[in-house]
Amino acid sequence: MGHPQGNHTPAGGGGRAAEDFEIHICHHVGEFGDSVKIRERVKAAKQRFHANDNIAEFIQPGELESLLQEVEDKMKHVLESLVIDTDNDHNTNETAKRLAKMYIKEVFNGRYVTSPDITEFPNAERLNELMIVGPITVRSACSHHFCPIIGKIWIGVLPNENTNVIGLTRPDGLALVMEATHFCMAWRGVKDLDSRMINSVMRGAFLKDPILRREFLALIPQKN
Repeated sequence: MGHPQGNHTPAGGGGRAAEDFEIHICHHVGEFGDSVKIRERVKAAKQRFHANDNIAEFIQPGELESLLQEVEDKMKHVLESLVIDTDNDHNTNETAKRLAKMYIKEVFNGRYVTSPDITEFPNAERLNELMIVGPITVRSACSHHFCPIIGKIWIGVLPNENTNVIGLTRPDGLALVMEATHFCMAWRGVKDLDSRMINSVMRGAFLKDPILRREFLALIPQKN
């Protein structure tokens, strides 16, 4: 029988081919840096890592700085693909670095650092009446286009008279109203600068008691 047609590794060349393959794989993994390690840890723990998920527990000391450099390198390629001359344009010369810092240290920082501790206050007066705080300025980013979301929230709490006012123990009711501008609609897309999105979340007594819910909504300052 004749030999099958096609490319073949010469006799004795298998070791070199395997070595080249290993070098290629190592180089490929090296291109992704610590993000691959972090991702594999999250997957091994069977946890989710969507845009708004906190993954701080899977990041080891020093890896966040490494991630900064990795994102900067990737952003340089993005700018190159946008055909922007970052070498000679002084405005964009450091843009990749600034973008990496903005996403890792600022806009998405809540993904990479542990949540702050919650301070508990004893309910010495055994309060069980509605408390409202707001407006509180909030800033976030839309996960569709990474455009800013800027607005305000109002929080209502109905404490349990037998537990701490704020803490790990649950209040009898929790309510939240958020009004924000989504720049994915204001800056791009429909480009409507005046529209606002309003969301409300009601839990516990606020969900079950319409009178309490109306009281909370009535006490939130309304725009003219």
